[in-house]
Amino acid sequence: MLQVIASIYVAVWYLIIAALTFVIVLMAVRIIMNAVDVNPFTRPAMAVRRLSDIFINPVRKHMAGLGVPTKYAPLIVLLLVILLGWFASSLAGSVLSTLAGLLLAAQSRAFIAALGYLLYGLLGLYSLLIFIRIIFSWGQVSYANRLMRFLVDVTDPLLVPLRRMLPPVGMFDLSPLVAFIIIWLFQAAIAGTLLRGQPPLPIG
Repeated sequence: MLQVIASIYVAVWYLIIAALTFVIVLMAVRIIMNAVDVNPFTRPAMAVRRLSDIFINPVRKHMAGLGVPTKYAPLIVLLLVILLGWFASSLAGSVLSTLAGLLLAAQSRAFIAALGYLLYGLLGLYSLLIFIRIIFSWGQVSYANRLMRFLVDVTDPLLVPLRRMLPPVGMFDLSPLVAFIIIWLFQAAIAGTLLRGQPPLPIG
């Protein structure tokens, strides 16, 4: 079963890399076409524009609403796609490594280790949610957005008390940084106590 989980992780990782490569190449071709002023009515140019507009149009609309020049939309799409790829691979790694750890602990009837793997995975997932919220905040995603609302509701129980103890310095909110440090300390404590002596997982 552990090998199945490892195989799933590898398959997901390759799918993410394939999707990233496709979008990066597509955006690079679009940027080059815009730079050299290719005739937009040729068949290849129309195909590239039709495919790339699927990703560019939502970003361009958001940039126009913020008063940002829309000519940089392909570059923004590149950054967003890379970040989304990292989010997806991190989430897959966190979930599948937690499942592998739980299975390994269950097979050896190490219930304390099972608790450790579960807590470690949940903390990793929580830190990922905080990071996604930071990116969304930089992108000025509204609270009306369903995903942003979920991120705020989930992460506020930790970030709000930290923000009260450590007010923002100018434009910089230091509470996420403190939250990452706290989560890392808890993960280190779990690894050094509940997971001490456990074998390495086959994924990650």
